Amino acid sequence: MRLVLASASPARLAVLRAAGVEPDVVVSGVDEDALVATLTDPTPTELVTTLARAKADEVASRFAAAATNTTNTTNIPDNTDNTDTRTGADDIADIDDIADIIVVGCDSMLSIAGQVVGKPGTAEVARTRWKDMAGGEGELLTGHAVVRLRDGAVVARAEGTRVTTVRFSTPSGEELDAYLATGEPLAVAGAFTLDGLGGWFVEGVDGDPSSVVGISLPLTRRLLAEVGVGVVSLWGDRATS
Repeated sequence: MRLVLASASPARLAVLRAAGVEPDVVVSGVDEDALVATLTDPTPTELVTTLARAKADEVASRFAAAATNTTNTTNIPDNTDNTDTRTGADDIADIDDIADIIVVGCDSMLSIAGQVVGKPGTAEVARTRWKDMAGGEGELLTGHAVVRLRDGAVVARAEGTRVTTVRFSTPSGEELDAYLATGEPLAVAGAFTLDGLGGWFVEGVDGDPSSVVGISLPLTRRLLAEVGVGVVSLWGDRATS
């Protein structure tokens, strides 16, 4: 049994590793903006769940293709941005046993002042986000989707969303300039992190901290159970030590 994280997020990978799981990482090729454009007035929950499902399904489809083409897995499309499967790559040919695969997809967005926002992308957008967030609070939504395959066939699915309230402090102008200059807030949902430099500017969390980092351990445990996987079976040597 292999757990596959369909995400390039180092934070999600770190959460799973700290919780005793060493997943393989296969980054999905989903065009998130194009997918969102096809949705008609989705709720925040529908938005993050749809994106998580699409990422899990896209990666699962590669394993399905590999199972029917075991003699030539090099024909399976991959993302060439990375090179090492276990540290964030996307070459499933490096995964030696694909008979029983569990793919986990995630997507996170922040609901703030009635608007759902993802990664800001630029310092200007991140600065605007922080003007809206400073001294207030927002809801961090993380959608999760789990797909289980045996010998390339999908045998079970489960999905859900975790919503956690995040309370923000008010960074000084100097602090915000320095934070934006690091580049960290540009590539994360809501323009902040809990487990990185952004943690200095988070007053508190009401709910599940792991969800704010990017993957909810309690929700993932429940979804794994729904597809017939006990989380302790993924702990490897730790489960018997």
